[in-house]
Amino acid sequence: MPIVLREVIPPPSALIYAQPIIPASEYERRIATVRAAVDSDWVIIYGDREHSANLAFLCGFDPRFEEAILILGPNNSRTLLVGNEGLGYTPLVPIPVTVQLCQSLSLMGQPRDIAPRLGQILSNLGIASGARVGVVGWKYLEPEESDDYRSPAFVPALLTDTLRRLIGASGRLVDVTPVLMHPADGLKSKNVVAQIAQHAWAAERSSEAVFRIVRGARPGMSEFEAAGLMGYQGEPMVCHVMVVSGDGPIIGLRSPTARRLAEGDGITTALGYWGGLACRAGLLRATPDPVFFEQYVTPYFRTLATWWQSLLIGATGGDLHAAVLRELAGAPFQPALNPGHLIAIDEWTHTPIRAGSTDRITSGMVFQCDIIPAPMPAGQTLNCEDTVAVADSALRAEIAASYPDLWARIQARRAFMHAALGIALPEEVLPLSNAPAYLPPFWLAPNLVCVVADS
Repeated sequence: MPIVLREVIPPPSALIYAQPIIPASEYERRIATVRAAVDSDWVIIYGDREHSANLAFLCGFDPRFEEAILILGPNNSRTLLVGNEGLGYTPLVPIPVTVQLCQSLSLMGQPRDIAPRLGQILSNLGIASGARVGVVGWKYLEPEESDDYRSPAFVPALLTDTLRRLIGASGRLVDVTPVLMHPADGLKSKNVVAQIAQHAWAAERSSEAVFRIVRGARPGMSEFEAAGLMGYQGEPMVCHVMVVSGDGPIIGLRSPTARRLAEGDGITTALGYWGGLACRAGLLRATPDPVFFEQYVTPYFRTLATWWQSLLIGATGGDLHAAVLRELAGAPFQPALNPGHLIAIDEWTHTPIRAGSTDRITSGMVFQCDIIPAPMPAGQTLNCEDTVAVADSALRAEIAASYPDLWARIQARRAFMHAALGIALPEEVLPLSNAPAYLPPFWLAPNLVCVVADS
């Protein structure tokens, strides 16, 4: 698969201002699905400012400053426990829930003399000796990580200690987070059409912001000034903003600083909103570096093209992982992490793409194409991340019928990738980002991009 550099005009940008809405009926379906999948009297979902995704997915409430707890009980009861500041935010919840103030969830120093303690609230709801309780945290342990991996691990001790005291030795407390987050069977792993439209909204906006930086970064700018080019407009983020440059080690996760960009620097930027992230990295040069292109860019883009063309419904994550490693045989780098993962409100939900994984790629999955090359020489970096959905014929028809403008943009991207970049996608692969796989390795020549040439 020969790789060359060509001048390619990027496809027209999409910047949709109105975010698609998840209907209340979809939240009801999610809650009903969780209740049906969990053999417990109660299901308790924890969330906080940094770990809001599962809670927001189920009821549309994302804690902004403090913790919150959703309690699903008998007879379809739903109680949302919030702190002082969360109380005024609850009118945004799109489905019926009973709101209960729990001031222990509030920030330190705020009033705590009105509401009962957490244990009293849970007892008043009916959680008592002998109860079976399933808990959803922000992630879960695998069997090889713990002798007690079914015990809730990633929630506050206050919650688990209180529950154990209430249900006693005859009760059962179990981690049911996989119901939401398992990489093949989890509810968040298979998106409905409205959720895919929301992911596309995030992917389009984040990728457009990243390309503003790629096209506008110039020697002499500070990293802060380069970051300002993104035109941030208040979209909810899945990670910190990253703009990093230098002639030494490039620490990609670092936030921007006052450092001045210099010609020849390695430079990377990434930005992610709920449901979509984009990243580009390369050298701040106007002319190609032939050694860098041959040794790093060529095997990287060849592997990127293979990834896109191997994302097939029914393939296992292990198949995709192996295909990436085959393409990188002999390259001076390997993927720093998994070559691709599921994305949602949490930037990394889980991933079926693991060595030897038998988890299969299925319709409704939304992936982050995320092949991070490492190690890289000092002062050099390279990356090209985009968001992509996988959809069978029925889901594709539903997207086309429900969101015809989005469908037209997806089809235009597929055609662009084939005609301009030489990447022919399987019919189930739906690129959600603007300019997917459009990789300019030399940022001062932003239209000089990698292309799979005719062999």
